[in-house]
Amino acid sequence: MGRSRMLPVAVDVAVAVVAAVMGAALAFADPNVGTRFVTAPAWVYAVAQAAAAAMLLVRRRYPYTATLAIAAISLFAPAWAAFLIPYAVTAYASGPRSRQWGAVGLLATAFLVGMHAWAVDDPFTAPAVIFVSALLGMYFNARRSLVAELTGRAERAERERLLLAEQARADERIRLAGEMHDVVTHRINLMVLQAGALRVSSTDPAARAAAEELRVAGCQALAELRDLVGVLRNGQPGPAADGGKPTGTTDPGTEPGLESLVDDSRAVGLPVCLAEDGDPAVVAPTVRRTLFRVVQESLTNVHKHAPGADATVSVHYGRDSVRATVSNTPPRRPPDADLTAAGGGSGLAGLRHRVEVVGGTLSAGSTSDGGFTVRATLPVYVPTAVRR
Repeated sequence: MGRSRMLPVAVDVAVAVVAAVMGAALAFADPNVGTRFVTAPAWVYAVAQAAAAAMLLVRRRYPYTATLAIAAISLFAPAWAAFLIPYAVTAYASGPRSRQWGAVGLLATAFLVGMHAWAVDDPFTAPAVIFVSALLGMYFNARRSLVAELTGRAERAERERLLLAEQARADERIRLAGEMHDVVTHRINLMVLQAGALRVSSTDPAARAAAEELRVAGCQALAELRDLVGVLRNGQPGPAADGGKPTGTTDPGTEPGLESLVDDSRAVGLPVCLAEDGDPAVVAPTVRRTLFRVVQESLTNVHKHAPGADATVSVHYGRDSVRATVSNTPPRRPPDADLTAAGGGSGLAGLRHRVEVVGGTLSAGSTSDGGFTVRATLPVYVPTAVRR
């Protein structure tokens, strides 16, 4: 038995012993006192006092039973334990408050009957002590309930804090995964494509061998990056999830424009036509970065899955929304198997999540002629309360 469980038992035993000793002392103090109900020697009354005191041992678990037993004994010999049991009734007994006070009133009445039989001259002090004991029990019960409620609130607040912290960590991991996928993957894809183009166009065997090694290393880096992004999105601890500056973040004023994406794609042999309509200056920086990622991921997919295709990027900057469309014609040759296998298949899913975070929508699908189209609609302005 633990120390915390032994303490209440020790207290109950001490209370019962005190009640028994005090009651027996009162019984032996005037051994010639007679009763109208039972005529017996003083030791009989001392035993009755001890029996009433013994009921205090079960007052926590069975307060009503203990009260009725002490009330019955008090009819013949006013038990000293009657002063202590009301506390247990109002502090530990279940049921409505009226039932508790009914038991206390019954005890006080029985005690008064016993006092009358013993010809006690003071009929007020004992009932007053009984009711004060009951009031103390009510105070203890109310205090215990208040402490339990405050403890429960504190525990709930701590659980909510932990849940919010975990959610914040999960959101940060997802954001980091998106940034890594959008920024790093795009650059490595361009590197692999440029290495492949160099391998095909070069006449120097050493240069072609080096280009092939570079292409293979780039594909391996893409595969490893795919695994890392998957770890971050699945919520497991990753190398970049616990500290350091978030990757892929750029100052709004230094965010590259769509022209740079188009130039990079053209440099590796992808014909891209860019058409912009409206004023880009009215677009909020958050939306501008999201638009950049949409076009970047779409062109990356064209590089990987539609080699030899023509691509068109069309962006309309309106008063309330920005509409972007990236489409490509059917591929003219099979895609590079190593480059395609290096993808994790989560680019569009992450892109859709990014667009939805700022309040936009994204759709993607094949066209009837075998090409592919990505359409995104973004708000011009995103309130600062939107989670980024």
